[in-house]
Amino acid sequence: MSSISPRRRKLEPLTPPPQDTPSFEKRNDAFLDQTLRPTSWDDYIGQETIKKNLHILISAAKERENPPEHILFYGPPGLGKTTLAHIIAHELGGTLRSTSGPAIERVGDLAAILTNLAPGDILFIDEIHRLSRTIEEVLYPAMESGVLNILIGKGPSARTLDLPLPPFTMIAATTRVADLSAPLRSRFSGGVYRLEFYSEENIAQIIRRSAEILGVDIEKSGVAEIAKRSRKTPRTANYLLKRARDYAQVKRVPLSDHVVSEALGMLEIDELGLTPLDRNLLLAIIDRFHGGPVGVSALAAALAEEQNTLSEVHEPFLLQLGLVERTQRGRVATRKAYAHMGREIPPNFEESFL
Repeated sequence: MSSISPRRRKLEPLTPPPQDTPSFEKRNDAFLDQTLRPTSWDDYIGQETIKKNLHILISAAKERENPPEHILFYGPPGLGKTTLAHIIAHELGGTLRSTSGPAIERVGDLAAILTNLAPGDILFIDEIHRLSRTIEEVLYPAMESGVLNILIGKGPSARTLDLPLPPFTMIAATTRVADLSAPLRSRFSGGVYRLEFYSEENIAQIIRRSAEILGVDIEKSGVAEIAKRSRKTPRTANYLLKRARDYAQVKRVPLSDHVVSEALGMLEIDELGLTPLDRNLLLAIIDRFHGGPVGVSALAAALAEEQNTLSEVHEPFLLQLGLVERTQRGRVATRKAYAHMGREIPPNFEESFL
């Protein structure tokens, strides 16, 4: 049986590339998202208020030689909650132990995680809103007292086992903070922080930094074009940059605004950053439901989509752009939405959804 050499054979191009085309550095993209993740406060762009508060919290804890109190981050996906956890661990010089709410199915799973922590470790739980109530009721006393109470057995013979835990900091992230029980939320005495959408200026800074890491030459106009379509979200900005880079590399052209428009046009992402489903949602409100008001359940049925997908993924950005408004009777399309979708505004528009 033949073996495969670990060295790749270099293939000659079928046609020689033009001499004056941009070069793209060879990089291993297997863990590219991790490579683009900031590792220090200086590299982390935006969320200035949160950064200032965390700096005070961490500095004070380091002076006392104690772990910082537990921290909760919430907000839409892609805004940097996980990145903040990594930076905090880096600043403290501790080990980050990562897990997620769905991965902790039983009390025994939680006990195994907590009892294997070392002093000063940082436990990061993503999607903490997906913990069961049973797990929450074991977790929040442990966060407060540093002791894990486990009930062993049932009935009259049941007994409680108290397991002391090393000093640690728990950092949690969620997109649905209201789904956490009040007792669990109250245990995050280090602070509960909401991450906000980014400005185009901050997104442009993130794109320039990522382009430098990727070794991509991008024109100023190209940066602005990606920033405009990035849904005010760093994760989306990096995704669009990588896809625009691929397009420019294959076409062997500089990464300008025109090239970015062509690349993102292939992905059906328009000049506001709207996806096909975003536009279909607006058209459903305007055409099928006469501008609204309409409930999310009716919209989900009309688009054959899950209600949570519409309300948690697409609607927040449409609200940010002012394309959709919520009223007591449901969602309505705004004048801006009619203009963007090329639809004529109906007569008595202002009174139609009051």
